[in-house]
Amino acid sequence: MKAIATADFGVSPSIHEIPTPAPGPDEVLVRVQSSSLNGIDLAVAGGYLKGMMEHRFPVVLGRDFAGTVAAIGTDVTRFKIGDDVMGVVMKPFLGDGAFAEYLRVPEGVGITNRDHAIPVAEAGAIGLAGAAAYDSVQALNLKKGETVLISGATGGVGAFAIQLAVARGASVIATARPGTEADFVRSLGASYVVDYTADIAKAVKALRPNGVEAALHFAGKAQDLMDVLAPKGRIASTLGIRQDAATPHGIVITSIMANPSVATLDALAAEVAAGRLKVKTHRTYKLGEVPSAIHDFSTGTLGKLVILVDTGV
Repeated sequence: MKAIATADFGVSPSIHEIPTPAPGPDEVLVRVQSSSLNGIDLAVAGGYLKGMMEHRFPVVLGRDFAGTVAAIGTDVTRFKIGDDVMGVVMKPFLGDGAFAEYLRVPEGVGITNRDHAIPVAEAGAIGLAGAAAYDSVQALNLKKGETVLISGATGGVGAFAIQLAVARGASVIATARPGTEADFVRSLGASYVVDYTADIAKAVKALRPNGVEAALHFAGKAQDLMDVLAPKGRIASTLGIRQDAATPHGIVITSIMANPSVATLDALAAEVAAGRLKVKTHRTYKLGEVPSAIHDFSTGTLGKLVILVDTGV
């Protein structure tokens, strides 16, 4: 089968011809139809996770997936051949990835059925970014009428987070440059926009002189967000913040490691299927165009970059 893989640490990813895997007893083999880019793909491609996770070369990139069950292991009970599925590759090593024609994953981790109301291209772009946004918003326990500042609002995680926060009744201040980016976050429900290339603290304090109740840190400097939090404010970060970085007025910091559990995937899928949560796609690519997609991701996107695996190379 064809796959986009890296042959060694820091080696640029390219098309590889590798054997089609066979599912183990508790695994399903998915014929992949779509996937999407995430930050971890750039980290793996750049060799930045060396020493942090086991690498089994050639390492196939890609975490998100949507497709059809092509084969099942002898112990599998949740799925049958022909089922439409979606999810995230959740394995304790790097090697198996979704930028490939086939992928094997455990039946009980990071995979669920795809509602046919969700187009397959969108389903392959929900998992990891959706889970990161969902877990981050959950961690803040937003109340109706509160204001949340979202840094990194224009990316895949941010686009989901804006919508999830608004659905909870929160008012969103999103970071974005004037013009297309600002229009994008407003279209998702952001009430206010501040330019992240300017003085964020000054702009936010002009809107909320007493500070904001909560913040989501998906990009930029965490301190810029903490400086505008009200006393006992909450901040959730997917990038990591040291607890001792908190300012003296009782800020609560939560570090987020996205957990695309079956329950979370089902909750996200239900929102998308019902039309309450939109999957914003910036651009689509064929499998062989993944290197170009990686470059484009590094320059910034408005929403998700989708990889259509089953449309040829």
